[in-house]
Amino acid sequence: MSRTVAEIIVETLEQAGVKRCYGVPGDTLNHVTDAIRDSSIRWVHVRHEEAGGFAAGADAMLTDELAACAGSCGPGSLHFINGLAESHRNRAPVVLIASQIVRDELGFDFPQEIDFKAVYASVSVFCEEIRTPAQARRKTAMAAQAALAKRGVAVLIVPADVSASTAPAEPAFAVHRAQPVTIPSDTELDRIATALNRGGKIAIYGGSGCQKAHDPVIALAERLGAPVAHTSRAKDFLEPANPFDVGMTGIFGIESGYHALKECNTLLLLGCDFAWRQFYPDNATIIQIDADGTHLGRRHPIDIGAVGDIAPTLDALLPRIRARDERAFLDECLEHRRKALARLEKRSVTGKGGAIHPQYLTETISRLAAPDAIYTADGGSPMVWCLRHVAATGANRTVISLTHGTMANAMPQALGAKAAYPDRQVIALSGDGGISMLIGDLLTAVQEKLPIKVCVFDNSSLGFVELEQKVEGLIETYTDLHNPDFARVAEAMGLWGRRVEQGDDVEAAVRDWLAAPGPALLDVVVDKNELVMPPKIEASQVFGMSLYGAKAVLGGRAKDVFGLIKENLLN
Repeated sequence: MSRTVAEIIVETLEQAGVKRCYGVPGDTLNHVTDAIRDSSIRWVHVRHEEAGGFAAGADAMLTDELAACAGSCGPGSLHFINGLAESHRNRAPVVLIASQIVRDELGFDFPQEIDFKAVYASVSVFCEEIRTPAQARRKTAMAAQAALAKRGVAVLIVPADVSASTAPAEPAFAVHRAQPVTIPSDTELDRIATALNRGGKIAIYGGSGCQKAHDPVIALAERLGAPVAHTSRAKDFLEPANPFDVGMTGIFGIESGYHALKECNTLLLLGCDFAWRQFYPDNATIIQIDADGTHLGRRHPIDIGAVGDIAPTLDALLPRIRARDERAFLDECLEHRRKALARLEKRSVTGKGGAIHPQYLTETISRLAAPDAIYTADGGSPMVWCLRHVAATGANRTVISLTHGTMANAMPQALGAKAAYPDRQVIALSGDGGISMLIGDLLTAVQEKLPIKVCVFDNSSLGFVELEQKVEGLIETYTDLHNPDFARVAEAMGLWGRRVEQGDDVEAAVRDWLAAPGPALLDVVVDKNELVMPPKIEASQVFGMSLYGAKAVLGGRAKDVFGLIKENLLN
């Protein structure tokens, strides 16, 4: 029985581990979707391809398995670009089947012709066209293997006449998943150990490369008497059950994480590629270990760099490290953490007059949610509240746009997370700007029976953009949002919906929202004056806010300035 190229592509992806494919069907994709219909792969029909890219990335990132997307020619596959750029920068293994117009019309500016290779080259680890039916199995296998081995997006461009063609006999090309273990040489380990053994105030800074290294990091911190700070991406892996944890640094972090890094004289970087140079110490010996040698010293000058997977490298390093009795710097950093958390807790309450602080809302959700819940959060302030106020349990996970920094990621990423883990609670912390951008895909939650829980932080503004403008001394411009009642919009789409405007109503509403049997949306009007305060206030930021205040007062907006000061500085 003859088989089409589309069937060979789908079979190869199926054998590579793909269980779900996200997309919108149409013309040049028809043979592919017909082949998926006869496979074990679930087709998840999204309303916008960008949402499909986000969803597939969350699916792949959480399961560590290949996920797929598929789109029609021209605008269909082009719409995936932002969702897949996010997935690629999250190092999520995703394959996009970008169907193309027929080969005879390529190069003639035919309707809906797009050069997908030029478009996707910078956000993929593989981007090639299947030019003949004889290439189908081999190129599909190579795309899948590249996505898995290089941890990123692979794009497979498939002209419509190729996908419809009869597939010839091909060798049995298949996907192979290598799992090498890398550790530095003995000479490198000895050099690292020598530097740590003579260090004074030692701090450890861990990133997402510590995903499978929680216990070795704790063991090293115990031996060195060192505080452990972590990047946002490492929150799930290093924060739980860690007596040496001093939190995150960076603009989203807390003061104790900042203090540990700035005051140490020896810094050990483990699997982190933190980009912001101003948060590294000024005068310290810096040692970096990373699985990717191109990361060594690219963010800040280092003294020692080595390539290795973090868990086995620390297992090999630990016997070389002398146990230290000195704990003064560790105790100092832990006291900073205690005070920093106390300051955060002051904002995690109902505000005056029933105002809802977003911190209080987030902590309420964290307290009432399942211990193994999966959280997604929109870029901007919801992401900060999630990182600061959702407690890491060791079983829960967070999926956040940290490297790409996009809006509108939370709800569609929740769709992918729920498709991958139907038995786990999946919670999207969405900004009002973010949910508005892709609100149509709430219909996907209903149609595909994905009971995600969406909480909208509704402050009628692009709040993080406002903060950026104010810090630069500017009057906020074009940031106001005229929002609907998102709960009523959700109900019209078939979701459970409720709007909350008073702090006393938050806890009961969150309980009902989490208990709703299907997809549910909670629209919470949060305090517009709440600012995301950085862990360390710089003089330039104070100057910028002062300049903003002066401009606002001169512009007749003294009431706004007073509200901002009262909420963030006087309380």
